[in-house]
Amino acid sequence: MPLFALEDVTAVRSGRTVFEGLELALSEGVTAVVGPSGVGKSTLLRLLNRLADPERGVVRYRGCDVRSLDVLALRREVALVPQLPALLPGSVADNVRYAARVAGRVPEVAGLLADAALSGDLAEREATALSVGEQQRVMLARALATGPRVLLADEPTAALDEDSRALVERTLLGLSDREDLSIVIVTHDRAQADRLAESVVAVPAPGAGLAVLG
Repeated sequence: MPLFALEDVTAVRSGRTVFEGLELALSEGVTAVVGPSGVGKSTLLRLLNRLADPERGVVRYRGCDVRSLDVLALRREVALVPQLPALLPGSVADNVRYAARVAGRVPEVAGLLADAALSGDLAEREATALSVGEQQRVMLARALATGPRVLLADEPTAALDEDSRALVERTLLGLSDREDLSIVIVTHDRAQADRLAESVVAVPAPGAGLAVLG
């Protein structure tokens, strides 16, 4: 059984058809969705945890139509890390605890920061005062605080300099070693997709179909 299956999916965003009749299966493990801007990569992620619903067709998660699942429970299990950091006012620890509390969990903040390759010394720092690279890793820690089984990462290094990008990539590679966590990464960088993912889904141009490259 695939992790996600899209069956005859048509998706429209801002009045534009992004996908039509899409058939796609994503496996457990790490998958990268790669292609230039504007081809529907982020829309695909949004379909997977019901931040958007298709105009037609079915999106399945572990065999279940996502529309049959409680949407908040789905989003706790399938957590999205957006392209740009969007942290709450307060400390790093406040952000992590908030995400855990929404999911009904009690976080071990130091452990979650370590999972995101962050020093525990940052726990009481103002989250929005950190560097963009550090903020992106706080977003990862906050997503992990919900106890997800799947992490959706939307261009997680797009706004970062080279050093910060390398740190976030190493963090994602470390997370990918966890047997209980699958990751779907959206990127415009094919080399990054090859570095991070076990399989790659390519969206070559606006209006073109997805191709699973291996």
